[in-house]
Amino acid sequence: MTATDQHPRHRLDDLLQNPVRFSIVAALDRAGTLGFREVRDAVEITDSALSKQVTLLESAGYLSVGKSFAGKMPRTSLTLTRQGRTAWKAHLATLREIAGDVTP
Repeated sequence: MTATDQHPRHRLDDLLQNPVRFSIVAALDRAGTLGFREVRDAVEITDSALSKQVTLLESAGYLSVGKSFAGKMPRTSLTLTRQGRTAWKAHLATLREIAGDVTP
């Protein structure tokens, strides 16, 4: 069996198959850049759970983490990288293919 004969599920991105990471990337794809708290609230997880998932996505090059201050308050922003956006689009296209929807 060649790569082209394999079931499309083999092309799914392992990192994006996790529902929390999928939700994080989906939120960032729609918004571009979001604050840590905004993502936490949108995905409905704890700070520590989000931090762990962000670390994995950042290590893979899928998102970048920005640090700044608003007055004395630290702010963390999350932005989907070009690599992350490419992986996201490919993952969604594969899900659509599996579901039988070939429209982009």
